Amino acid sequence: MEFVNVSKNLEERGFRVHTFAGTEDVAAYLLENIQQTTVGIGGSATVEALNVYDKLVAQNKVVWHWRVEDKAAARVEAMQTEVYLTSANALAETGEIINIDGSGNRCASMFFGHQRIYYIIGRNKLTADYDSGVWRARNVAAPKRAQQMKRKTPCALKADKCYDCKSPERICRGMVTLWGPMSGTQVEVLLVDEDLGL
Repeated sequence: MEFVNVSKNLEERGFRVHTFAGTEDVAAYLLENIQQTTVGIGGSATVEALNVYDKLVAQNKVVWHWRVEDKAAARVEAMQTEVYLTSANALAETGEIINIDGSGNRCASMFFGHQRIYYIIGRNKLTADYDSGVWRARNVAAPKRAQQMKRKTPCALKADKCYDCKSPERICRGMVTLWGPMSGTQVEVLLVDEDLGL
């Protein structure tokens, strides 16, 4: 896959961009650049696919609510780390990063509180433009995640599209768009030439 256009557009928006052939390469990059610090991880099937958690723990204090019993406390603690790892529900070729959240911890961390944020984004998340990115986040990523979580929502029955339901089990409660890195935060977008996450 060619990442030339999206890389250029991301860089023009102020993001640092690196491209990788696969998960092993991006994992090695993260382990080399994240040492002796505190690391928070958002709910991310992409980060899970990298298999870096145990290796990061050996060199850092890592907080990930997917790995502990007290998930609520971990979400809060992860928001106070120096480094944050996450992905995106969609990345528009025009450079916008789009995410949907249910608890708000992941989206909040994208906006404030960290010195460095790494977005690890597989080629399957890339869309032609902003509108198609929003469509992908709502109609591909969110329904598949709701199905994985065994939620009783219309989208989880078929994982086919968003029904804009009012279910108390709805996981898509807010959507954010990043047009550029927040002031004072170093943000790196790591593009991976593999299908990763939802």
